[in-house]
Amino acid sequence: MNDAVAALREVDFGYADRPRIFHGLNFTLREGEQIGLYGPNGSGKTTFFRLMTGLEKPQKGGLFFHGIPVAGEADLHRLRCSIGFVVQNSDDQLFSSSVLEDVAFGPLNLGMNKKQARERAMNALSSLGIESLADRPPHKLSGGEKKLAALASVLSMQPEALLLDEPTMFLDEASREKLAYILKGQTITRIIISHDGEFLRETCTSFMRITPNGSVAVTQAFC
Repeated sequence: MNDAVAALREVDFGYADRPRIFHGLNFTLREGEQIGLYGPNGSGKTTFFRLMTGLEKPQKGGLFFHGIPVAGEADLHRLRCSIGFVVQNSDDQLFSSSVLEDVAFGPLNLGMNKKQARERAMNALSSLGIESLADRPPHKLSGGEKKLAALASVLSMQPEALLLDEPTMFLDEASREKLAYILKGQTITRIIISHDGEFLRETCTSFMRITPNGSVAVTQAFC
């Protein structure tokens, strides 16, 4: 439970022509943690995820994976295979002609053959109770179905940890409740960004807020 999966150390980051978002940021994601991340719009929550997955490079400080600095493409590949990032807009994550093809895409990139990738994909879909969607075109899915298909596409990689960015966005109440139920049944290490405090309380065991000065603190209470 105390093993560090990934960490940011003394990170400074800001976009060009904008105020700096983070200054001296330190954060460690440990095995088994299930953190709910919240904060005002524009505070840097999605940027934090992009830093954690190496999609943004800090101006100062660094990203570590199991205590080792992430220094090149090979390091980034290992990290991204182990830390699954489910983005806000599911359409950005679903691009194939069928859900099964999308979910099998990651395992194929891991070097599996088509049969192995299909089996891994079907296992991921079954774990979420959406195996019936396997042959459906992603563009014909509901918002809730797209969210679950995108989650399955990440789970098929069997990552160590999940980063979920606003997973309840655009979901109706029934889809939101189904997603919460599924996540509560997943023991995987995770961080969930959401403005939905009740959803975070249902699916997380600790909480983190990004403040306007770019600092973070993990607490046991949502406040």
